[in-house]
Amino acid sequence: MSSAVYAGTFDPLTFGHLDVAARAAQVFSELVVAVAEDPRKTLLFSAEERMELARASLAHLPNVKVELFGGLLVDWARRRGIRTLIRGLRAFSDFEYEFQMALTNRKLAPDIETLFLMPNEDFSYISSSMVREIASLGGSVAQFVPDVVATALHRKLTPK
Repeated sequence: MSSAVYAGTFDPLTFGHLDVAARAAQVFSELVVAVAEDPRKTLLFSAEERMELARASLAHLPNVKVELFGGLLVDWARRRGIRTLIRGLRAFSDFEYEFQMALTNRKLAPDIETLFLMPNEDFSYISSSMVREIASLGGSVAQFVPDVVATALHRKLTPK
């Protein structure tokens, strides 16, 4: 069985993330969507909330599972026997950072390969930070995220 991991903070998960996951799920027997615990970042949703949103949004893909991870992704992947990292590239602006990360990971773990996938061009401009900003200003994010995520954003950002 060939496995890959698609990791990110997914705060929140967007249609772009879902598109990359669906593409990877077509190539690999098993895809693990790894939700990052990242204490360096200020996140809107907790790790548990992000995992639940990802599980609900990816439930239609039978060979995809969602797990939590912390620490170095290459170490986490190696412990699970996963040898391929999936990274999404939305635009050229993503490339420099992703290229540096892939080369660094190659130095840390030469046995693990990075595979870049591009989302459908309809989703190439969507970012989690943009979605959070739109939602925080009261705008509709229905065209950028699954319904379950839009509902969670509304609940989280609506003043009580």
